[in-house]
Amino acid sequence: MRINWYPGHMKKSIDKIKESLKLVDIVAEIVDARIPFSSRNPLIDNVINNKARLIILNKVDMANPLETKKWVQYFNDKGIKVVEYNSTKDRSTKKIYNEAKNILKDLFDRRSEKNIDNKTIKMMVVGIPNVGKSTFINNLSNRKGAKVGNRPGVTKSNQWIKTDSDLLLLDTPGVLWPKLDLYDNARNLAFTGSIKDEVLEIEDLTFEFIKKLKDLDPAALENRYKVDVSQETLEIMDQIAIKTGSVLRGQEIDYFKVSNIILDDFRKLRLGRITLESADDIEMMIDKSIKK
Repeated sequence: MRINWYPGHMKKSIDKIKESLKLVDIVAEIVDARIPFSSRNPLIDNVINNKARLIILNKVDMANPLETKKWVQYFNDKGIKVVEYNSTKDRSTKKIYNEAKNILKDLFDRRSEKNIDNKTIKMMVVGIPNVGKSTFINNLSNRKGAKVGNRPGVTKSNQWIKTDSDLLLLDTPGVLWPKLDLYDNARNLAFTGSIKDEVLEIEDLTFEFIKKLKDLDPAALENRYKVDVSQETLEIMDQIAIKTGSVLRGQEIDYFKVSNIILDDFRKLRLGRITLESADDIEMMIDKSIKK
């Protein structure tokens, strides 16, 4: 099954990012800590190229902390600096600014040599939809400068945002791929809500989610729904439907209702802190991505 989700504004967004690179000193790439591989759009990666970059590993409060440590180490080993970020609590620009300044040491050295007293860092913020990009910007600016929503594609145009420090942010719309296979990384994007639920067959998606969680973290299903995870995936889904009242007349399972309940529980942390991708499997994920 393929997902075709590439509105015209996304093509324009990529072009705009290319044009705006010359205006900034560094790019902050917002990545979902639950899916650090899948939430890095290779289109953006190619566009940014050799520009100075900082990865903001966002939503760490929703991810497994042990897996987060592995991902930080992975990026560090690749020479990419990472800041762990909790979008519900982090408000200060200090650690973001300081990390960016360290990366831009050569730039600040050149300014110092020329006796230029300019502490400003111009930072472009990029990321796929629903990784918390707008919330990140709003937190650093202490005002509602960027639109926020839990639906992909809320931000539609570039906009500069001032912060209470020497950090100036350039917001950009979230961008997905032209075509996505509903397997592996694309499926994980759908689980976390980075693809609009309206374009998906949500019952099939939830079936795949339960199947994945059976292997990844069966205790999450057991603790939340008190179900027997040793059964087949469809049987587990039926159990959850009965326990959540997702049943139609004649005891027919309402798969649409139970699917929405399960995905909502995951996205709102009712299943606990779950990371869907492990850095231990990075080589396998890269290999599958290349083959596609």
